[in-house]
Amino acid sequence: MSAPPIPGVSSPPPRRRGLERLRQFWQRVSEGRQIDDLWSQFAADARSSYGFYDRDVDWEEIHKLPAWRQPLHITKQFFWALLLKMSPARRVLLLLAFFMLAMSAFESQTRFEVIAVMLFVLLLSLELADKVTMKRDLEIAREIQTWLVPSQPPEVAGANIAFATRPQNSVAGDYYDAFYPDPEDHQKLMLVIADVAGKSVPAALLMATLQASLRTIAGENAELEDLVARLNRYASAHSLNGLRFTTAVLSEYNPATRRLTYVNAGHNAPILRRADGTMGALEIGGLPLGIQSNAKFETASLDLEPGDVLIFFTDGVVEAFNESGEEFGNERWHSAIRNLPDWDAQQSLQFLMKHVDEFVGATRQSDDITCLVFRSK
Repeated sequence: MSAPPIPGVSSPPPRRRGLERLRQFWQRVSEGRQIDDLWSQFAADARSSYGFYDRDVDWEEIHKLPAWRQPLHITKQFFWALLLKMSPARRVLLLLAFFMLAMSAFESQTRFEVIAVMLFVLLLSLELADKVTMKRDLEIAREIQTWLVPSQPPEVAGANIAFATRPQNSVAGDYYDAFYPDPEDHQKLMLVIADVAGKSVPAALLMATLQASLRTIAGENAELEDLVARLNRYASAHSLNGLRFTTAVLSEYNPATRRLTYVNAGHNAPILRRADGTMGALEIGGLPLGIQSNAKFETASLDLEPGDVLIFFTDGVVEAFNESGEEFGNERWHSAIRNLPDWDAQQSLQFLMKHVDEFVGATRQSDDITCLVFRSK
């Protein structure tokens, strides 16, 4: 039995109750986001999906065709790109759904369109189940990966450090680190940034092995040149004949002398901005790790003065792009560094990443973005 009405208190009219249910439904579906935000997210997803299937389209061959034939061939190649990414059973279901949809135009007695919709919904539920399962696994992998990189920078006499990374997927192939090989001896600090060729899970697995190897060799108090050579031999043994190489900058910093010794193994050259505003790059080193097992690497050293700032970054920073496909580029990156205020490492990092964020907007990126700032004080 329904509860009797409370005297003097009127229940909301049915129309208002309906509107309230509709509002609650919309809040649940949209998670409280505004229309502009939802549209930006949809546009980013659409561009990302287009790029995913676009790689399988032979645009060179299509451009050879007459203009009136191109739309049909583009549609055909996008359809095959979609179809061939499914399992054979799901391909058959999709083709059957399209067949039923076509039959509904010629046969009105049998509800072929209902069967087609049911098949489409079934396919959607199967693909969604796969995505949710994979997303859960990737989230677990991402959590494990966060254990491999520092959550907080170490304390450094006369300097401070800040870092940030934004994976293109749930897991990343970028790696950064700042640690003392001997926790009891703070006379040698390792500063590292690396980028494994490739993306997502394969790159993340190689990143994990690189981190383990680096920590092990550094813990043996190996000289930097020997450390890089040993890392390269290990990387070469697991690089699939050079296909899975790793670019990296590995450096040692002595807080007492303020001297930094580094090796650049084919990585984007870190930028050094001196306190007087002059800028330089850390370019000396050799090939990426994993290309040649017997590769030679050259070390270089420099002295840091109070007010100097050193910015390590991966190619995802300068190759970040906006919705028009325009890259952020080295020129904008160097301009941001040149205009960097005299702030600490964390504020400097926020200043630099804000420039990148404002440029790309809501555009989903195709590569990981990682930056490490080391500021001498």
